[in-house]
Amino acid sequence: MKRLKDYAKENGIQYRAAWNRYKAGKILGAFQDEMGNILINENLNRPQYIICYCRVSSSKNKNNLDKQADRLAAYCAAKGYKINQIVKECASGLNDKRPKLIKVLKHPEVTHIVVEHHDRLTRFGFNYLENWMQEKDCEIEVINPATHDKDDLMKDFVSLVTRFTARLYGLRLSKRKTEQLIETLNHENTTLK
Repeated sequence: MKRLKDYAKENGIQYRAAWNRYKAGKILGAFQDEMGNILINENLNRPQYIICYCRVSSSKNKNNLDKQADRLAAYCAAKGYKINQIVKECASGLNDKRPKLIKVLKHPEVTHIVVEHHDRLTRFGFNYLENWMQEKDCEIEVINPATHDKDDLMKDFVSLVTRFTARLYGLRLSKRKTEQLIETLNHENTTLK
């Protein structure tokens, strides 16, 4: 929040001119508080920066990725949105290390992220992302909140099982390496004595 006098300084006008703008309703997000101060919500005055995010699980579905991008562009055009970026990514919805998505979420100017389905952004934890982005004054807009893509869901389920199996195997492998290291150290210690 900033005060009307700060708004006047930033815009190079006198306080009275800023007051006239406020009275005419020309300052978006301006309101008078209970103390009589005129405050302006700066976030409402920043320009919209809209990113459409598209994702498919594998590179075999690249054709679907382009169609998804076309549908998002058509939706935004129908809503009157000016798209700043369309981001396309081939990765599992379970993968939490998607560089393009991370770049979108960290973008300092983004005000709106448009996706076709919740699961295009993430399979799990959508509400966490949505709340985090709201804190950054960014809205996530989901065109179609319902999804019935059984094949894609099965691929992600297999990916989830594979990932956990690999992690479990990796833990076992690292345990064996640790045991071998301890055994080697013990052997060296007994040899030195």
